[in-house]
Amino acid sequence: MDEDNRSAKPSTHLIPPARMPACSKFLRTGIAVIALFFAATSFGFSGAPFSDAPPPSANPGSRHAMTVEDVDHLLEVDGPQLSPDGQWIAYTVRRVDTKADKDVTDLWMASWDGTQDIPLTYESEHSVSSPRWSPDGKYLSFLSDRPAAPDVKDSQVWVLDRRGGEARQLTSIKGKLSRYEWSPDAKKLLLIIAEDPEEQAREKEKTESEKERPKPIVIDRYHFKQDIEGYLSTNTRPDLIYLYDVATAKLDKLTTDSKFREENAVWSPDGTQIAYISNHDPDPDRTNNTDVFVVAAAPNSAARKLTSFPGPDGGQPAWSADSKLIAYIHGSEPKYEEYNQRQLAVVSAAGGEPRVLNAQFDRPVSNPVFSPDGQSITVLAADDRSRYPASVSMGDGRVKRLVDAAGVASAPDEKLGHLAIAWATDAAPAEIFAIEGSTVRKLTSHNDPLVARLQLGETRDFQAKSPDGTEVHGLLTLPVGYVAGTKYPLLLIIHGGPDGQDAHAFTPWRQLFAARGYAVLNVNYRGSHGRGKEYQQVIFDDWGRKEVVDLLASVDEAVKQGIADPDRLGIGGWSYGGILTDYTIATSTRFHAAISGAGMGSPLGLYGVDQYVFQYDNELGPPWKNPETYIKLGYPLLHADRIKTPTLFMGGDQDFNVPLNGGQQMYQALRSLNVPTELIVYPGQFHGFTRPSFIRDRYQRDLDWYDKYLTPKSGVGPAK
Repeated sequence: MDEDNRSAKPSTHLIPPARMPACSKFLRTGIAVIALFFAATSFGFSGAPFSDAPPPSANPGSRHAMTVEDVDHLLEVDGPQLSPDGQWIAYTVRRVDTKADKDVTDLWMASWDGTQDIPLTYESEHSVSSPRWSPDGKYLSFLSDRPAAPDVKDSQVWVLDRRGGEARQLTSIKGKLSRYEWSPDAKKLLLIIAEDPEEQAREKEKTESEKERPKPIVIDRYHFKQDIEGYLSTNTRPDLIYLYDVATAKLDKLTTDSKFREENAVWSPDGTQIAYISNHDPDPDRTNNTDVFVVAAAPNSAARKLTSFPGPDGGQPAWSADSKLIAYIHGSEPKYEEYNQRQLAVVSAAGGEPRVLNAQFDRPVSNPVFSPDGQSITVLAADDRSRYPASVSMGDGRVKRLVDAAGVASAPDEKLGHLAIAWATDAAPAEIFAIEGSTVRKLTSHNDPLVARLQLGETRDFQAKSPDGTEVHGLLTLPVGYVAGTKYPLLLIIHGGPDGQDAHAFTPWRQLFAARGYAVLNVNYRGSHGRGKEYQQVIFDDWGRKEVVDLLASVDEAVKQGIADPDRLGIGGWSYGGILTDYTIATSTRFHAAISGAGMGSPLGLYGVDQYVFQYDNELGPPWKNPETYIKLGYPLLHADRIKTPTLFMGGDQDFNVPLNGGQQMYQALRSLNVPTELIVYPGQFHGFTRPSFIRDRYQRDLDWYDKYLTPKSGVGPAK
């Protein structure tokens, strides 16, 4: 139940209609490309200082509270990639095409000095992803599934030549290409391919009648299902590493370990070696023992394992400039798979004892990047309602925070002392920022026009104390038009994970509810990260007890402060947030409306049905060994007669993460008990929704359900 799995991220796919006309797929002429790279004054603007304030021209009187329709106009800005000379930043902008009912992602480029921001693709049907600069600076590449060769349907690598011309297709891989990296001399690409190209070629040679006949899925693995990937068997091809010669288009298998999944491969700066992550245990399904490997950058080379910790050593490896050290993320012992306290570690590429650098820093870190001089490593640190870039000293492990403001950073990239991140705050969706020492500069402003039109609710730090003395932190978003001393209907919105946290980032949920007249409470209950290892791991084997205590204590505090109307309390969440919703309404009848998304009320009902068999067996133990544990943790379903709260259940019918079965069981229980309830099933959706119309529908149903039981009218206003 880690943050990337059970934690719902509803804003991930909420990107708006096109900002640019879909009149051209690519830059059309060499002159146009040269102009965009070296002048582009028509698209230029000065970089704004680090601030959440709207543009000076914004008219506060014209602002309105956020609506569901506004969500479609949010742009997701992400993935900054610095050019080799550090003067340009390529990044992606994802938007919603409402007519096609899907997301589309375009490629943009901003100058380091903040004077230019340039659109590079205007694709109306096919998205781009993974922008990368060739090390010689001649090309800017990206992945796209736009039409390629007739027998190639999956994403390929495309390149824009900085000297001019249209984007052209570089690869024609018949397997499923998921990742690529340029070699330091720009002569080769490192490709991670999920399916054997030769096998794919044989598949394409089958007759149409052969293809139309479905075959049974033969399951013979311990871990046999995964959200989005579907059912898995020993015939499921793992991700493997290949080398692709740019000049000759020759494709070679890199390693000889064809039965193991190889991930996050990266070239050494000198181009002689490749580091990657893999689990080479006899049955990788039964362990989380990933390790760092290194292999010579030549076909059919034998890899060397550099780490030996029996738990997860992984993340995205990072090389030092001299190609001697590899930084990676060192995890917790295996049983804490879903409460993993990630630490920064380094190991010599030649072999030797690994070293954890930030052992005294009790916060999880990720995304390591070596400084040019090798004296420090930049990471992202998740720390009590924020995630900020930090520098970790190679000498003494001292951690220096690089951005003091509250917010959430992602996707750091560093070249020649230039550090770029995507940065979001409570009042502003993510944009690209430059960091130079203690100076932070905003480089893009895609969402500024929308934000300038919105009247937002204020988000504050919130703190409560549980009955056992535990200090619990969270966030409180006030209703738009908040009047001190007035009581408002309160929504307790619970994050997933549980290994996640609610942080100071722009969250449409908070603002939509605040616009409707609700106060919104987000609580980082015990089990959340950002408060230390002990706080995170204390709920091991004990779900739904300490978390519920923390949630209820926080609601008590909001009532005590005179903000929450105790007679109009709502609760809801997605994933583990949905699970905790079920636990909480089975514990207390004080809530008058609940929404449980992708949740469950009995782990016994999902053993072997969801994708978490490793967690069940290693944290709870198998049901036949510890039936009392499953009975204890199944109290929402087994004691559903305690639930009096009208509850809306939701889920996607293709969700293998927390399958719809969990919500169906709880829905049926409440329906049998004549408690007001509904079940909403979204066809074709996984754990994270991808269809914009379904995401809008989910927002609207949430608003309508809470309005029905907590306030009879919509719009801004205090409780009656």
